[in-house]
Amino acid sequence: MDWTLECSGCGKRQGAGGLPTVCGDCGSPWLVRYATRYPGKPSLPPAATGEGMWRYRALLPLRESERPVTLGEGGTPLLPAARLGAALGAANLWIKDESANPTGSFKARGLSAAVTRAVAAGAGRFVLPTAGNAGVAAAAYGARAGVPVKVFAPRSTPRPLLGQIAAYGADLELVDGHIGDCGARARAYAAEHSAMDLSTLREPYRIEGKKTLGLEIAEQLGWRLPGAIIYPAGGGTGLIGMWKAFGELIESGWVSGPMPRLFAVQSAGCAPVVRAWEAHAERCEPWPDPETVASGLRVPAPLGGALMLRALRESGGGAVAVADPDLVDGARLLAEREGIDACPEGGAAVAAARRLLAAGLIAPAAGVVVFNTGAGVLYGRDLK
Repeated sequence: MDWTLECSGCGKRQGAGGLPTVCGDCGSPWLVRYATRYPGKPSLPPAATGEGMWRYRALLPLRESERPVTLGEGGTPLLPAARLGAALGAANLWIKDESANPTGSFKARGLSAAVTRAVAAGAGRFVLPTAGNAGVAAAAYGARAGVPVKVFAPRSTPRPLLGQIAAYGADLELVDGHIGDCGARARAYAAEHSAMDLSTLREPYRIEGKKTLGLEIAEQLGWRLPGAIIYPAGGGTGLIGMWKAFGELIESGWVSGPMPRLFAVQSAGCAPVVRAWEAHAERCEPWPDPETVASGLRVPAPLGGALMLRALRESGGGAVAVADPDLVDGARLLAEREGIDACPEGGAAVAAARRLLAAGLIAPAAGVVVFNTGAGVLYGRDLK
């Protein structure tokens, strides 16, 4: 499919060539817009081909002659969770388990797409800040593409994640501070070394990789949409990607609406999206002194805050913050009830599901998808 880029803030359009960053006029992220609607449904290779998310290549920014930089990402299970559902009060509950990705988390999808497009455009060096999982994925896909990767990570990042980044050969530098401090270092490095900045939403293609989360859920449910999706959101690329995917599917007639209600989950120790949502604001304000054991939720100033809030409003969803003890208990519950090795962020989604169901904000009979975004083992076992 042919595509252009549209600024999510001011609506400016530009071609898809080169190595795009944010909009030069307003600083907002770009969104990929396709010249035509999706082709007739469904002309996809069978899942058994092992192509993972690139089964959907006809719906992604990949030209016919191009080959993706891939490790087999995507194609993760959507698992019925009857025992967990009974504990939470949900009659129809599924877990989308992203720990099955090659690098152990949902970040593999976005980085596969971003590295694919950047390499096609001639990128010779990558840099990004990370709370952990994105750095692991960037290091792996950089190695796969034969392109060097520089990673800036907070010194407080779980040690197993740092070990994985180093194992893939990335140049890892630890920073005293949070991911926002790492982001400033990454942007300075990009300017000095002509490196492609793979930071969340500072290039447009990580969203397209994360869009495949929504495509997979729809296909796994027989081209029907669930009633609600509960998603742990730090930078929010996955939430935005699913919102975009569902809109494109509905517009093209592959599924019928309404769109699933999207719920963003954050830690009470770092909840800029929740605070903005409760204040009915259009944008997020930076969160001072972010602190949570869920390192992927320790994002004090998400660049995609306005897009996340828009997705929540348009889908009729919401935002909820959970305390660290509750998200740790949610991860334990997911492991003990369903045998799923949950990361702290996945535990946050479970804790939020319990709260939303108990408050009557989601009906017990609604079909609910809860995300486990990564493998708990990568965080160590000091959370229990």
